[in-house]
Amino acid sequence: MDEIRLNVSLLRRKVPNLTSAARQVGLRPATVSNLCTGKIPIGRAEVRTLVALASLADCSLDNLIIRGEKTEMIETKIKTLDLFAPLAKGGTVGLVARPGMGQLVVLAEVLYRLKMDGYKTIFLMPEGEHQGLMELIENAEIITSNIKDSYEKMATLGGDQDIIFIADRTHVITGDIQKLQDNLEGIGIDSVTTFLVDLTGEVVDEDLPYGPLETLWQFDADLSARHCYPAVNPLSSTSTVLEGSHLDQEHFTIQQKALKLLRRYRELRSLVSVSGIDRIATSELQTYQRGERLEAYLTQPFYVAEPLTKKPGQAVTLQETLSDVNKILNGAVDSTEVSELEYIGKL
Repeated sequence: MDEIRLNVSLLRRKVPNLTSAARQVGLRPATVSNLCTGKIPIGRAEVRTLVALASLADCSLDNLIIRGEKTEMIETKIKTLDLFAPLAKGGTVGLVARPGMGQLVVLAEVLYRLKMDGYKTIFLMPEGEHQGLMELIENAEIITSNIKDSYEKMATLGGDQDIIFIADRTHVITGDIQKLQDNLEGIGIDSVTTFLVDLTGEVVDEDLPYGPLETLWQFDADLSARHCYPAVNPLSSTSTVLEGSHLDQEHFTIQQKALKLLRRYRELRSLVSVSGIDRIATSELQTYQRGERLEAYLTQPFYVAEPLTKKPGQAVTLQETLSDVNKILNGAVDSTEVSELEYIGKL
């Protein structure tokens, strides 16, 4: 069976204000967002939903749905990202977080790692004063001041150069990001992976704050409060890379088992925080303890944070992550103290 996915780039171009447009035709923005990122597979979408989206984009269903194309993954060697919400190469990534949850550190770390892999990194400076930007500036090779300048720099680099581009949400609201992506496509440049960030935290309270996305990283207040970094929520972050058979079977199977464990662990953790661990049924204790260990393992020291944490940064390949997570799921580290799994690389 052919792989099928939503043509997110077409939706982004044709319907920049997708939240309002979706509501006007009776679609839930959350449903549209989940279809865009692949959390809801196209095969499970209602026909009326797809027809409504095609109508909004003024295109046919054949143009709305892409068949037979595989979304390529960019491996960051950051465990929780590669396992649960992989970067879609050439796509648009949206970060949803309030200030202080560590989103800028994650972005700086991604820039640092991908720059080492040969990507050109471009950062469009936001207007005004914002804390935490220095690490981004230090790890971006090219700093631009406006969309026009950004376009010219990318056009000069050409379509053979993989590019990472970071911009603030204000450029989404004005429509500048859509125009930039249209212009780049017009000259045959499709090698730009765009990161969108909101420095105000308003995105947390909005549906589809960035429009259609290939990858969504949702940051978690509880993880951040407990200093479990990167504080990216595995249960609400997702990517088009996860659609259909884009993942190999091993990745898909382990990822689904890990999500199931973490989902139940979070439910049990809420009970423990109120009533204590004695309230957990004996049959559930193993689930709680393994979830606790998996959550600890998913923390990771970053290279850009070494001066602050005094811990050397760690890079873990996807295959190493899959192997380690599988061991945790199967009980191989049940006798290991939770503290021994915090802020390590591979097991």
